[in-house]
Amino acid sequence: MGCGSSKVLPEPPKNCYVDFVKSVVKYKNKRKDYEAEPLKPPGGKSDFSGIWNRDQGQHLLLPQTSSCEDGQKRNKVAKYRAKFDPRVTARYDIKALIGRGSFSRVVRVEHRATKQPFAIKMIEIRAREGREVCESELNVLRRVSHRNIVQLMEVFQSQDRVYMVMELATGGELFDRIIAKGSFTERDATCALRMVLDGIEYLHSLGITHRDLKPENLLYYHPGTDARILVTDFGLASSSNKDRDWSMQTTCGTPEYIAPEILLRRPYSRAVDMWALGVITYIMLSGSMPFEDDNRSRLYRTILKGKYSFAGDPWPCVSNLAKDFIERLLTVDPGKRMSATQALKHPWIVTMAASSSMKNLHRSISQNLKRRASSSHCNSAKSGQSGRSSHSRRVWEKELLERNLRQQLPPQK
Repeated sequence: MGCGSSKVLPEPPKNCYVDFVKSVVKYKNKRKDYEAEPLKPPGGKSDFSGIWNRDQGQHLLLPQTSSCEDGQKRNKVAKYRAKFDPRVTARYDIKALIGRGSFSRVVRVEHRATKQPFAIKMIEIRAREGREVCESELNVLRRVSHRNIVQLMEVFQSQDRVYMVMELATGGELFDRIIAKGSFTERDATCALRMVLDGIEYLHSLGITHRDLKPENLLYYHPGTDARILVTDFGLASSSNKDRDWSMQTTCGTPEYIAPEILLRRPYSRAVDMWALGVITYIMLSGSMPFEDDNRSRLYRTILKGKYSFAGDPWPCVSNLAKDFIERLLTVDPGKRMSATQALKHPWIVTMAASSSMKNLHRSISQNLKRRASSSHCNSAKSGQSGRSSHSRRVWEKELLERNLRQQLPPQK
């Protein structure tokens, strides 16, 4: 992954409610940093549904101290919080552990002065892999300031750890919101896609390619109906000169969303994000995947052919403009694929699906999404993936992808 050397952080957004200055604070802590031990949830579910770039672990609440709790729980909370850098705990009150990875923890915190909620991603940088992921994310997040991109607020650095203070997304994943809604129309889809496209267009204008766009990385800022969508998880992002495209060659991403040019092991451009957006749009309007197969070899060959269909429910009720939007994104030739700017000008997006049927697609979409989620859960359990962290899952997927490409696809000249 690319590593950035710049220490410049983004300017505060105009509507930012935080009054402290973003900074990178370096500090060599001589005391021993102990690993945070896993905490058991005290019962019930978390009072929030999502967090940017969250790992695959459970959402775990830190037990809150009160007179009714026993001393053991209070000691566990105190012990966990004591492991944080004192400069962090001086400014933020640690509330909950909501994600864990092979070398990272994500916690929900509250700013002591403003009482505003945030997320802190704590990354162990002693190992090379941890440093690479941290540098890759910071290289991107330091440069961005957009309402549809998760915002980096502050960074603390010690000898072995980096603490990234981020916006906290509590509104859940894009598709969780679709399932929870009582209705979903093409107009709802265009409203969501405009926000995602605004974020992607901004990233591409800076020469940043996300390279892992998928529904799990699109989160609502809050549970309200007027919430904005945040593009999150920049662990695989690539940052380059915006005038130098076609320079990326790393094989990475999530198999079902990978563009054909990556599978062909050719230099690729920011157009890979637009292919992934085409896959997301297809799922958003149907609840099913355009390219899906338990056999990776067949999946890759289907992607290379761009072979998908608009058959089955609810596609007969979906407008031709919506299908045209998808077709212009799921184009095998990246040179003919719509850019983010062109997608924002597509008539289906511009008119907010005004000429499309306002038929409620919710039932078919939610049924297909739930059916696929159930199937994916069963397949994960059979293959033993259920306990993988997001990083180890990416590494595993990348290794599997490259092995399959070597063994199952013809070499490309």
